Amino acid sequence: MAIRLIVTAFAIVALASSLAYASDPSPLQDFCVAVNDSKASVFVNGKICKNPNMVTADDFFFSGLNKPGNTSNALGSRVTPVTVNQLFGLNTLGISLARVDFAPYGLNPPHTHPRATEILVVVEGTLYVGFVTSNPADPNMKNKLFTKTLYPGDVFVFPEGLIHFQFNVGKSNAVAFAGLSSQNPGVITIANAVFGSKPPISADVLTRAFQVDKNVIKYLQGQFWGDSNY
Repeated sequence: MAIRLIVTAFAIVALASSLAYASDPSPLQDFCVAVNDSKASVFVNGKICKNPNMVTADDFFFSGLNKPGNTSNALGSRVTPVTVNQLFGLNTLGISLARVDFAPYGLNPPHTHPRATEILVVVEGTLYVGFVTSNPADPNMKNKLFTKTLYPGDVFVFPEGLIHFQFNVGKSNAVAFAGLSSQNPGVITIANAVFGSKPPISADVLTRAFQVDKNVIKYLQGQFWGDSNY
């Protein structure tokens, strides 16, 4: 099992590398290991480079994707990301990785990655996955939904910026790995963003947008939206 997980992770990284140019710009040097600059006063589009003379092999190393994520939450799923925030050596390389664990009937809810295309491979279990197209030019047409049921070894791609999801339709746990074409793909979980923002979006706005009673909106805004799954 451990060997299979390692091989899968390498395969996903290789697949995603071919997509990298769709999002992040090409690097201008061999590497630009990110400085842990959470308290830095200078902000750049990416992260500040560490002195190359101070770079070590550990800057390009991450351990732990062989360990299942904790799915004991309302969604029954857990994403373990490996972006530039976890692996500083990814800075400027235009690629990242994630492990996604699902309890039986667990859901990675509808979300988008604003800066990355995602390619997903299933290692264990059965996942029902899909994405929705952007608004069509013809107002008489509807957004189109593409779905597929995936089994171990199956691969599915989610285009950059489009709303997508993964749902474990099996009675056992499921595991998938995702490659993303950005060092920092970002994630917008739709329900969290719409109903759990701080400060909240006006109930008048959401009532009009969703064409429902204001009490429905207030109920949804009153739910706990703190666990974004990432």
